Amino acid sequence: MKRHTLRILAGALLACTLGAQAQTAYPTQPVKWVVPYAPGGTTDVIARSLAVRMGQDLGQPVVVDNKPGAASIIGATFIARSAADGYTVGTADSGTLAFNPAMYSALSYNAEKDFSFIGGLGRMPLVLAVHPDFPARNMQEFLAQVRKNPGSVSSASSGPGSPLHVALELFKQRTGTNILHVPYKGSAPALQDLMAGQVQSMFVDLPPSLSMIKAGKVRVLAVATPQRLTILPDVPTMAEAGVPGFEAYAWQGFVGPAKLPAAVVERLNKDLAAALRHPETRAKLEEIGIQPLSMTPQQFTDFVRSEQKLWAGVIRAANIRLD
Repeated sequence: MKRHTLRILAGALLACTLGAQAQTAYPTQPVKWVVPYAPGGTTDVIARSLAVRMGQDLGQPVVVDNKPGAASIIGATFIARSAADGYTVGTADSGTLAFNPAMYSALSYNAEKDFSFIGGLGRMPLVLAVHPDFPARNMQEFLAQVRKNPGSVSSASSGPGSPLHVALELFKQRTGTNILHVPYKGSAPALQDLMAGQVQSMFVDLPPSLSMIKAGKVRVLAVATPQRLTILPDVPTMAEAGVPGFEAYAWQGFVGPAKLPAAVVERLNKDLAAALRHPETRAKLEEIGIQPLSMTPQQFTDFVRSEQKLWAGVIRAANIRLD
């Protein structure tokens, strides 16, 4: 009996020792960072900028793996179905976690249950831009024009259910206006038509549009942020322009499969936060209009829940369905 008890205690001690060693050793192999969009876009730029820094701190390469398609559903599903060992993690954005659950009756992942929320990555402030020749010179004149001729003013987006489309619907609901939504397959062709005058307005995120704004190819009426942006200091906020309480961003976060060990989540969050603080990386992101979004796992979890609640209401009111 005594020997049996000793064997049990020895086995338990060995298991605890191995578990502690496994946690201390993480990672012992390269970490895959899944990006649910094609290479070269804003999401890819953020991931690659941070992956290099994180790899240095983790002591293992962090390899970006692009899995684009189906409004981020393909990449998100891949992450959700991966082993919960910390070696497959990735980007999940506002579309993945806040919009898709409200727009699709059936998803191949559950945005609330299938992920471990590790931390925030960045957010891209949205601005309301118009063609340079559009007669409205400020927000008051824009709203007057829209209300004078309901449905006659057009507004492009990067596609149905995109952050740019959902921001437009929120704007319409908050201002009680009727603006014609014109969806495109991506922000690039939408911006091209805005510059050409084929459409009159558009909510745009800064990374792909900043150079066009600074070159005067589109004109910004207001930024959808609480404070003015340092890179656009002369542009008023929505509140200053007469639309109080309106904020809209395209944001991205860092997730893994559900039930990641707490020690792995803590380690990844720690090294992610360090990468976001790094002066060179931070400057690179801010230069193209990306605001670093450093959060603890709990802060990011709470942020996602609040975004899901807000945008589900907007999407229901606008009756946006993608299936």
